[in-house]
Amino acid sequence: MVFNMSRIHFDQDIQPLSEFRAGVTSFIKQINETRRPLVITQRGKDVAVVLDVAEYESMQEKIEFLEEMGTAEAQLASGSGVSNEDTRAQVLGRIK
Repeated sequence: MVFNMSRIHFDQDIQPLSEFRAGVTSFIKQINETRRPLVITQRGKDVAVVLDVAEYESMQEKIEFLEEMGTAEAQLASGSGVSNEDTRAQVLGRIK
């Protein structure tokens, strides 16, 4: 799992909707090349973020991983988790 989306460059990655509409092709190319998100503004307010598909998928994987970690921590805290040793023994038992 890769956790390395580039940070926004405020001078390049925040654009008004009107400029995005006028130069959509070049902005999409920029997003794909830099892997940085583009923030779209309307009347001075942030209204949307455009991401490269691979970056979006990576973010989704990170969210799922963090949710799984939270679930595992809660299970361990409540005593319903399974130790690494027990899990390993179960897996090895199934393989044999």
